[in-house]
Amino acid sequence: MTLAELQRDFRSWLVSPSDDTASRLGTDIMAGLSVYQNNYRAQLVGCLEESFPQVRAWLGDDAFLPAAMTHIDSHPPHAWTLDAYPGDFNETLTALYPDNPDLHELAWIENALSEAFVASDAEPLPVDALATIDWDSARLHLAPSFMSRAATTNAHSIWSALSEQKDVPEGEMLAEPGGLIVWRRQFTSCLKQVDALELEALLHLQENGSFAALCDMLVERLGDDEGVAAAGTLLAGWLGSELIVGVEQASPHHHQ
Repeated sequence: MTLAELQRDFRSWLVSPSDDTASRLGTDIMAGLSVYQNNYRAQLVGCLEESFPQVRAWLGDDAFLPAAMTHIDSHPPHAWTLDAYPGDFNETLTALYPDNPDLHELAWIENALSEAFVASDAEPLPVDALATIDWDSARLHLAPSFMSRAATTNAHSIWSALSEQKDVPEGEMLAEPGGLIVWRRQFTSCLKQVDALELEALLHLQENGSFAALCDMLVERLGDDEGVAAAGTLLAGWLGSELIVGVEQASPHHHQ
């Protein structure tokens, strides 16, 4: 057996032990393999526990640990660092608990907050830079850490109560679907629940960037006066919370 074959079989044994793999490795190696396998699984369980403390608290260990083991059995590590391992745990939770959207949204919140913390840095816009902007041609850039998803449950309230160690509400559907947004502000990952219109506006801005196009969309939804007012209110909020980190002034077109 070559070293490469030994390494391949050893990894296979760690991920999914089988009699076939055991026979290839030999009895002299097998005696100590259970120690490595226990360490491997314990390390991955610890990684998921550290990454999803509120999901663990919400589910309880009796449900969280079997879910973690199910994930480990079906999702071996795929990157050089364990920081990437928890990213698809929500897929396992969704498969195990398909009728619990509050759990899916809670798991998304925890993973998004972690990912935002290690996202690329961005400096906030200086206030004096805003005075000279031609908003008709401005293209706005969201923080590179920005992430969003639709929200249908009170997962935001559940996460807040769990993280602040307050009384946790029962999971329930929102009266009106909205959105969850996550971004990093300096050294702090931020979470906010937004209404459906603000989520749509942010997604529109993320795809298009044009403030004028955003105004047009809001005017179409709300009418002239309300649409323009909403655009101004949203822009002020995004700038104040450092969701907008760049404004690009489009070059004027010259006609021959």
